[in-house]
Amino acid sequence: MPTMFWIWMAAAVVFLIIELMTPTMIFLCFVVGSAGAGVYAIGEPESYYWQMGIFVIVSVVLLPFTRMMAKKISKPSPEVSNVDRMIGQVALVTEPIDPDLGGKVQFEGEIWVAKAEEAIESQSKVRIVSIVGTKVMVERLS
Repeated sequence: MPTMFWIWMAAAVVFLIIELMTPTMIFLCFVVGSAGAGVYAIGEPESYYWQMGIFVIVSVVLLPFTRMMAKKISKPSPEVSNVDRMIGQVALVTEPIDPDLGGKVQFEGEIWVAKAEEAIESQSKVRIVSIVGTKVMVERLS
């Protein structure tokens, strides 16, 4: 086997290792491009420009397909975590909420600064609508 074949196969292995370490599926097209250039190098070991051209063309052509395949395979996590989990939950108003000044609510034992579109009195239950920075936006429970 010509030396260029082994160089292209080594490049394919390196790209495969990088692909296995990253979940993006971008380097998969480089693996196939390297393998294609290596196969071409068996018959034409001295035509370096053609080998590079095959590598580039195959990699560029496969890039959109690997991205589409990655999007089909990967699914968003259905479980929300951290503060995103608070949205839609019920909290208790500990200090009256003024539309201009805000107030405070308690959610799972933690006190949060709250803002609302309307005045809400203390000890009322509210629903957390969104989180902006360190403030929770709430609305009165109906």
